[in-house]
Amino acid sequence: MRTANGWRNWGSELSRLDWAGLNKHVWATTMKAPPEGFSSEHQPVLLHEVLDFLMCRPGGIFVDATLGLGGHAEAILQKIQPGGRLIGVDRDKESLERVRDRLLPYAHSVLYFHENFKNLPLILNNLDLPPLDGILADLGVSSYQLLSPERGFSFQGSGMLDMRMDRSQTQTAAGLVNQLPEEQLADLIHRYGEERYARRIAKAIVRARSQGRISQCAELARIIESAVPARGPRSIHPATRTFQALRIAVNEELEGLEEFLADVLPFVKPGGRVAVISFHSLEDRIVKRTFRKAAGLCVCNRSPELCTCPREARVTIITPRPATPRAAELKDNPRARSARLRVAERI
Repeated sequence: MRTANGWRNWGSELSRLDWAGLNKHVWATTMKAPPEGFSSEHQPVLLHEVLDFLMCRPGGIFVDATLGLGGHAEAILQKIQPGGRLIGVDRDKESLERVRDRLLPYAHSVLYFHENFKNLPLILNNLDLPPLDGILADLGVSSYQLLSPERGFSFQGSGMLDMRMDRSQTQTAAGLVNQLPEEQLADLIHRYGEERYARRIAKAIVRARSQGRISQCAELARIIESAVPARGPRSIHPATRTFQALRIAVNEELEGLEEFLADVLPFVKPGGRVAVISFHSLEDRIVKRTFRKAAGLCVCNRSPELCTCPREARVTIITPRPATPRAAELKDNPRARSARLRVAERI
């Protein structure tokens, strides 16, 4: 059944999705107590820039592919009422349970999915939607995950080494730290963390685990700190890059990112936009390269006569240089310092 504005009835869509095998559809209303030290004042990164670049207007159809705690989603929903719709996706079921309460005033306008954002093309293929006005993907770790000791993301916490965004998966950071051979562990830390002392850190980890399993974040942080030479003042904690590398590996954050960005473009209407917030150079390079390729620009860095790039423009790059947080935002939210926003518009 279609409504006057062309939308399929949301209730009938549920049975269609169950039949299609998308059994991770989330309509949970149970709320859990927030972790100790958690602030309800969640601060979405680059919020004003996201709203401006996505050109959110009443009646628009948008996707927040990484809902997190719903800060961006809530602001988008405010802008697109009346008549606007939002598809919300997140691989963290606990975050989805929390954000549903936050977005309760817009319950009639939101459809939730417990899925990896990289599966968004599959989700959209099973929804009878008009072309989208915009898609947002915030690739960072949410405040809830960082501040929940049991999630094991932070080297400042006393929790167990976990780092899974989707806790239904089996691979954990503890598994990698205690099972990978030294050479593979060093390669992982160097490749995903861009850590110059990766070999020293891997050797120290292997030496420590020979005395007993490494299971806690603080324990691993101490091992890393002991392996990194102390040379003058440090701008970041010595464990920062290694923890980043382990998180990326556990959640396979880089795998399929380029394919995701390329595959969602056909779902966006001409003039619609795709916005991506990244927090480290590895992700940002993939986003930059993929957008350049979609814009028909060379990404192979070869001479013109040897270039094999498609040179078929499907998008216009709106941010030749990524948007970054302004001083006022950094003052209120220092965690935003590494955020980079890139935007492309469908031709």
